[in-house]
Amino acid sequence: YIYFFSSKENRETFMKNPIKYIRQPKPKPTVPVKIAIVGPPKSGKTTVAKKFASVYGLLRLSMGDAIRLVLNKQPESELALTLKEHLHKGLTVPDELAIQTLDVALMNHVCHTTGVVIDGYPVTRKQVTLLESSRIIPVKIFELEMDAKEIFRRALLDEESTNRPPYPQHDSSQILAIKNSCYKQHIDAIRTYYKKEHQNWCVIDACQSKWWIWNKVLHEVQVAVKEIQIYLERIKQGKAASIADLCITPKELQDRLGEFGQYCPVSLAEKGELVDCSVTPSLQFAAEFRGHYYRMASQEELDKFLSRPEVYVPPLATRPLPPLNMLPKKLTVAEVKALFPNSAEMQGYCPVTYLDGKQRYEALVPGNIEYAAKYQEKVYIFESEEKLLKFMRLPEKYWNQKLPRKLPPIKEPILLTALPLAGYLEQAIATSLIKALNEVGCIKPKFPFLSVKKTALLFVACHLKAHNPRSPGPVRQMYQKKLARFTEQC
Repeated sequence: YIYFFSSKENRETFMKNPIKYIRQPKPKPTVPVKIAIVGPPKSGKTTVAKKFASVYGLLRLSMGDAIRLVLNKQPESELALTLKEHLHKGLTVPDELAIQTLDVALMNHVCHTTGVVIDGYPVTRKQVTLLESSRIIPVKIFELEMDAKEIFRRALLDEESTNRPPYPQHDSSQILAIKNSCYKQHIDAIRTYYKKEHQNWCVIDACQSKWWIWNKVLHEVQVAVKEIQIYLERIKQGKAASIADLCITPKELQDRLGEFGQYCPVSLAEKGELVDCSVTPSLQFAAEFRGHYYRMASQEELDKFLSRPEVYVPPLATRPLPPLNMLPKKLTVAEVKALFPNSAEMQGYCPVTYLDGKQRYEALVPGNIEYAAKYQEKVYIFESEEKLLKFMRLPEKYWNQKLPRKLPPIKEPILLTALPLAGYLEQAIATSLIKALNEVGCIKPKFPFLSVKKTALLFVACHLKAHNPRSPGPVRQMYQKKLARFTEQC
């Protein structure tokens, strides 16, 4: 074999002990990094991009750089001539042409070997759509988040700086305010799209020091590159591999789902539980095996699947996924009402609470219509969301139960005025009456020339009036004074 070295000293070192350097593990596959940095003006996008370019040799590429590259390197091309036509008229370059220039600039050999950092792009939802159509998808997009106050503070510091270039810059307070306003107008839609489609959006606090920001961004990039390298190695060896940081869209995931769909094959094989992973859009616990995608319930299940995937997928899988019509389905309140006149099974009592309560009389708890599910063409209503999730995981355990002959009485609301006198007093004024009786028992008042019974009744009457929450404030204060005077005279 022929080996190449970066310097003469390294070659001499190798020749003294070649076996030592030949027997080291092979380097991981090279992964060209493609990242983008967006943020309001003065947030430090260019600083971070230049740092990547100087330390790791990535190509820093802003939209202006891409346009200049096409104009300088390919001046006679049709794209360059069209760009000149717009620029000579004093117009801005349309987004469609800008994406074409970016696509041409990304053909640079540095982008395919080391990587590229796109500085300050995209900034509108239309640009995102055009990037997607050209299949330009960054591994990570960093949003440098910063408030307007900090933007203007940094602008004032830059004005006072001695390192300003000799030519005028577009960084006046009016221009910065317009730029920041335009950025805020579009960034929410861009963030939402990338979080939903590719899960490659990362928010960084730009008010921190530049060293903190650099370390944070670098760590995120290193983690993403490491995950991609591990994925490439494992897929090459025919093993299962995690797909957490591969920017896979929901449509791509749906097209390549395996035999278990969105259900966890490990939970089904080991516990017999139907764990639906579609409730979370994150692919943190998803893996690829034999060209298909599988989703797991947690990190523990993912580790088990990665170590022995053959055991959990056909033909060695112990439990196949039931047919679609045999899977439980959550129902909304509107869907439950639409099934009328069909009634809920078990007369609306929660089957999970009943079985977990060892089918005792006390465990017969009515369900809440907000937590309903359909299984084998039957509707079940549950006490809480926790009980609903239990049923969704183990429907076979809870579905086929019979109610006892004796059922709890139906709870119907009764008007307060329809209660007997003792019940009315208990439900209406029990607390106030207890407080009054307790105080009269402690004070034991006796008004001159009145009996103890009459004194007590007058005291209780004044106490109730003085502490009635429904009475106006002045009325309560008046009776509180009367009560104090009455107590003093006793």
